[in-house]
Amino acid sequence: MNEAGHEQPNYRWVWLTFVRNALIREMTFRGNFLITVVTRALWFCSQILLFKIIFHNVQHITPGWNEYQYFAFMATGMLINALVEALFMPNMANFSELIRTGNLDFALLKPIDTQFLISFEKMDLAMLNQILLSVGLLIYALSNLPTGTEVSVTIGSVALYVLFIVVGVTILYSLMISLASTAIWFGRNQGLYDFWFYITVFARYPRSIYQTATPAGDVIRFVFTFILPILVVVTVPSRVLLNTLGNQSWLAGIGLAAAGIGLVVSRMIFTWSLRSYRSASS
Repeated sequence: MNEAGHEQPNYRWVWLTFVRNALIREMTFRGNFLITVVTRALWFCSQILLFKIIFHNVQHITPGWNEYQYFAFMATGMLINALVEALFMPNMANFSELIRTGNLDFALLKPIDTQFLISFEKMDLAMLNQILLSVGLLIYALSNLPTGTEVSVTIGSVALYVLFIVVGVTILYSLMISLASTAIWFGRNQGLYDFWFYITVFARYPRSIYQTATPAGDVIRFVFTFILPILVVVTVPSRVLLNTLGNQSWLAGIGLAAAGIGLVVSRMIFTWSLRSYRSASS
């Protein structure tokens, strides 16, 4: 019981209810669900085909990343993005609409943590297809690594890989909820929301690809490693699984710290933004 005498909500039960509601919505519009699954699968295949063509002409896309190592990296990035888009994207996209219509009032009145409700109420279950495809690509990549590549897939390495997948999802979620919260001040935050897509483009490629002789590459690596650590989101878990982290193990520390700090800072931004919210009835 809380101080007001209300029973604390069972968050696990509430989250499972959200999953059930999402499943009902998807099954209500089966045609749309199937179209989304098919288009996502076609996009996935086109990405594989593109890099198959690239690796037909080059052996390494960047030092330390041959064809199947890069496919493991790509699968990791797709997996993280699929989780983010399935769990959080529909809610973040809908947040400004809740503010515009005044429906955020109803969320604030419910006896549950507002950030939890805003973050998990809706889900895109069609993205489960991409999660399965990403896992399939990862298995394919690991099974075809060149002879002599020292990769030992053990329970420990898989557990560590899953940990840093969660770390990557947490970093992206923290950035996303922080940007979404600005809708309370601006009313509409499409420009800042688009900013999320612009900067996450850098995470699609290994961090080492930005190690160039030009100052621009150094700036990108510094900013997106130490300020907005987008470059550790995919690089760290894929290198952990491929056993190529080596003397860059400090990147794992940055990832863990960024996830923890990101959650705290995003929570502060979200709470601060709610204090500035003016109810539709005011």
